[in-house]
Amino acid sequence: MKLLHTSDWHLGRSFHGVGTLPAQRRFADQLLATVAAEGVDVVLLAGDVYDRALPNVDVVNLFDDILARLNEAGVPIVITSGNHDSATRLGFGGRIMERAGVHLRTRLADLATPALFPLDATGPAGPQLAVYGIPYLEPRLVAVALDAEPASHFSVTEAALKLVRADLSARPEGTAAVVLAHTFASGGITSASERDLAVGGVGAVPLDLFDGFTYTALGHLHGRQRLSETVRYSGSPLPYSFSEAAHTKGAWLVEVTADGLKEVRRVDWPAERPLSVLRGTLADLLADPQWDAAEAHFCQVTLTDNDRPANAMEALRTRFPNTLVLMFEPENARDRGAESYSQRVLAAVDELDLCCGFLDHVRHRPANDDEQGLLRDVLASVHAQEAAL
Repeated sequence: MKLLHTSDWHLGRSFHGVGTLPAQRRFADQLLATVAAEGVDVVLLAGDVYDRALPNVDVVNLFDDILARLNEAGVPIVITSGNHDSATRLGFGGRIMERAGVHLRTRLADLATPALFPLDATGPAGPQLAVYGIPYLEPRLVAVALDAEPASHFSVTEAALKLVRADLSARPEGTAAVVLAHTFASGGITSASERDLAVGGVGAVPLDLFDGFTYTALGHLHGRQRLSETVRYSGSPLPYSFSEAAHTKGAWLVEVTADGLKEVRRVDWPAERPLSVLRGTLADLLADPQWDAAEAHFCQVTLTDNDRPANAMEALRTRFPNTLVLMFEPENARDRGAESYSQRVLAAVDELDLCCGFLDHVRHRPANDDEQGLLRDVLASVHAQEAAL
């Protein structure tokens, strides 16, 4: 049986102000093409179907279209909810949709209720694949219901998997078990003294919580990665930040037999418009041929000119029309000392010094003679008006 492991579709998300719905429709075509070309039997979607709890109508219609096309192809899908989804809204009608091959696992009550699929031609009488779905579990909201103490990502995930294992143990020997989970898993092993991990303030669960399952299909992280042979993140099908510029997007194709996990291989879905992260002076970026390929990409640009160029974005877009993010990091910034702006304000000797200091702070270069003259005239005019009041 072939499974296609996907996650983090984030339907409806924008990319630095650019709508992604056309790109997501293209991804839907890639998904269905892979299902047909590879003879996929079941699609797995490990959470974050939508980018927000209340998606707009066009976004819901896109998801509806994907489900209809999978149904027409005779391919079921198992879906769990992520932290961006509304589990209740996503799970609406789940018991009815199950009959059409859409298996929604968004409720705590369904943790130990797998979607079952025959592993060979003998059908329901033969070996089965049991797919369990663990939605994103917010510890403060579910700890009591799961009898998990203390309320942590570790404890609620451990409690959910205990229910899964209890159901699996009552099934016929040889049942293959796949777990979908929308969570942050890390390496390492569990211990009584350090039960909850955190990376960047986000709760993490140790990898060995998923020991013993045929395959664990994770969602939440947007980079496709292998944590172990049987535990993997598929990543998002599209890049949703410039930190993903080096990612190759796609999914995992997982083959399971009655003997267990047979093979896992990657399926790539190239983006229609790749991402580029550029850095340099404005003159170099506009002239250097090494950036030729980036001319058709979405670009994030960091200019290193010591003097901030005028109309920099307009100039960049003459060569890189899809520049979306522009930042400034002057090369001489390191030589300007670590003095804060508030310290410079307090050290100003007069109003002119204060105004020139502000220009220096925002432009990373001092005011020239003409600019100082203009500021001096403006300040004199202001003082004259105040005196006349």
